[in-house]
Parts: sequence; structure tokens; C-alpha cells
Amino acid sequence: MSDGVHMGIVRAGAASATAGDTALGQKLNTYGEQLVAQGLPPYTEMSRLGLGWQVMNTVALASLVVRPSTVAGLTLFNNNPAGGRSFVLDRLFAFNLVSTAAQARAGMWACIHPTGTTRPTADITAIRSMSGKPSYDGGAIVDTGATVVDDGWFPIGNWADTEPTGVLPGGIMEFKAEGRFVVPPTAAISITVVSSAAATTYTHGFAWYEIALPTNP
Repeated sequence: MSDGVHMGIVRAGAASATAGDTALGQKLNTYGEQLVAQGLPPYTEMSRLGLGWQVMNTVALASLVVRPSTVAGLTLFNNNPAGGRSFVLDRLFAFNLVSTAAQARAGMWACIHPTGTTRPTADITAIRSMSGKPSYDGGAIVDTGATVVDDGWFPIGNWADTEPTGVLPGGIMEFKAEGRFVVPPTAAISITVVSSAAATTYTHGFAWYEIALPTNP
């Protein structure tokens, strides 16, 4: 800028002590840098707006002992019309509900299915808000144990041990997607668990935000 002045706007609201919109100068340090600090924790605003949702299997499924192909542990399908809200994945997770009284290790795999994917069966309707909304009103369809197209599976997140001495619950695996995975309308994402013990069972889950995004290039 020719005058060397950067101007900012502070809007009136509950978090502002300024009445009306006031132009304020933004100060820079001796290197010409502007230093900023985040106020609220990450994702707070998305949750405050009621855009966050989460879901998981109601019944645990047996893990795979081979590379995934056409059987998923849990599938999240975006049934919104073209131009509607996309699902921005926050995290993917799995919980070992029953072990086999033997040492075993497991990891999660994920597959993103492209737009135009066939709509699956809505097996699970208990989709829960991340901000206390009483009911789900979005376009998600969730299918457990679905037969899917192998659109490319990839390992994600951390691995976990199982309980080696009894038929008991075990570890939790989590992948913090934090926006790395986006499911646009008519696309889907699936997850499953691959383990070294076939009889171990897992519940799978997704947490995501629903928001309208620009059309993919």
C-alpha cells in the first residue's frame, strides 16, 4: 500500500467491546510481520455452528486378515445433491471390542469412493451431533459391512495391540483427518480394520463437518 497502513475491521458482537464497525490499524513488528494468536481451540466455530456429526457401528465386525478389497467395516455416503454440502472428515476411528486371548496387532485402512457412487443401504441412522443438536438433518447415509467397489485402499493412522490374556476389549485406533479427506455429494468413504487375528472384532466410526465447498476443479 502506498501509505504503508494496513486497516482491519472489528465487527460488533458478543465477543467485541466496540460498538459498530470500527477501522483499526494493524501493527507490524520491526521485520514487517504481523503476529496473530488463535483465540478459541481448533474446530470450535464449526461445532458451534452445528456442522459437526459423528457415527459408529452398533455391532462390532470381525477384522480382515488380508488387504481390503470389496468389503468395508463402515461406509459414509454423501447423499446431498450436486452443489450441496460436502463432508469434511475430522477423524476416523476403530475400537477393538473383543480380542481372541492371543497377542495381535491391527491397523485401519480407508477407501474414498468417487462421485457417482451407488447409494448404499442406510443401516445406521443414529448420527450424533458434536454440539448437542437433538437430531440429524443432513444427507449422510451410513452402511455397516457394505459391499463396495475397490477404489483404492490405504492404511491410515496408528496401529493398536489387542488384549493378549482374555476375550476382552482392547485398544482404540484413530486417524485425525482434520480436513485431509473430503467427501463431495454422491461420493463416499469406507474404513475397515486389518488384524493379525481373524476373530478380533471392531466397531468403526467417522466424525465430520458438513459445509458447502466450491466445485472441485
